[in-house]
Amino acid sequence: MNDLPEGLDSFLASAGWRGAEIHPIPGDASFRRYFRLRKAGEPAMLMHAPPPHEDPKPFLHVARWLSNSGQRAPDIIASDPEAGWVLTEDFGDDRMRDWLDDNPAGEEGAYAEAVDALVRLHRADAGPFEPYDMAVYQREAGLLTEWYCRHMGLDIDEVGYQQAWDTALAPLMARQQPGVTVLRDYHAENIMLLSPRRDGKGEQGLIDFQDALVGHPAYDLVSLLQDARRDVSQQLERSMLSRYCEHTGAGEEFLADYARLGAQRNAKIVGIFTRLAKRDGKQRYLAMIPRVWHAMERDLAHPALEPVAAWFAQNIPQNIRDASGGEIR
Repeated sequence: MNDLPEGLDSFLASAGWRGAEIHPIPGDASFRRYFRLRKAGEPAMLMHAPPPHEDPKPFLHVARWLSNSGQRAPDIIASDPEAGWVLTEDFGDDRMRDWLDDNPAGEEGAYAEAVDALVRLHRADAGPFEPYDMAVYQREAGLLTEWYCRHMGLDIDEVGYQQAWDTALAPLMARQQPGVTVLRDYHAENIMLLSPRRDGKGEQGLIDFQDALVGHPAYDLVSLLQDARRDVSQQLERSMLSRYCEHTGAGEEFLADYARLGAQRNAKIVGIFTRLAKRDGKQRYLAMIPRVWHAMERDLAHPALEPVAAWFAQNIPQNIRDASGGEIR
């Protein structure tokens, strides 16, 4: 416990949690650290998101908006955003992914609940967040060329890559107006199962939503059904996509936009996972790239992605693509 962050004791004292048991939780892909607290039998979750690498204010902003809008975000117990501290309700240990590892028969029910939660979110007015505009889409898609292509030693047409995405994404820009709240990382590791389960059904809580923007309703559906960290069968993906369309009346244009945003998100993730491995030394992310690459290839097969698919055909050799993105050097 000698590696606890400086200032923790004083924050807990000010929050009324002096003397609490403190149990660190293993981290993931950011500078944020998490601790599980217990005092007099009551649990809580402590996040340390220290400046300048992290800023907890967006998390607090989105959490309060979600809670006020009827979504299940953790209640805020206390915070000191300038020092990077946030104390919240503890949602427990049942991440959707972990629960499904132990309860595979509940998969369809759990995903149906997650899809239905998106339907409810998308029926509400969008939150007071920045737009998911073309500049953001391009910046994210550019992570593939910036990190993956560079570390693969590929000689690529970067201008042509941007032009291809401009052409492919242009049709959906008008359709994402006025927009919905996009959580941006909505998948099985960021959905908490809060109540006793039966066939996967029950209350689900949200975490890791601090980067929310206002954008297209297909984006979070892609995050959920083309999960970079967990295998989701194409049969389940089709079933849940149909479920969403049935509840919302979405049609062929939505399915085309789903493919567009699937390709864009998966290109971004390949770049991010390469960056995590090469810059941050987190080699475990390389093993996830084949899963992401397979999903991206399926998206690129949609006619809506023809300009981007043509760029891939011309710039990333087929033997690398056949090897699910190849081995990062």
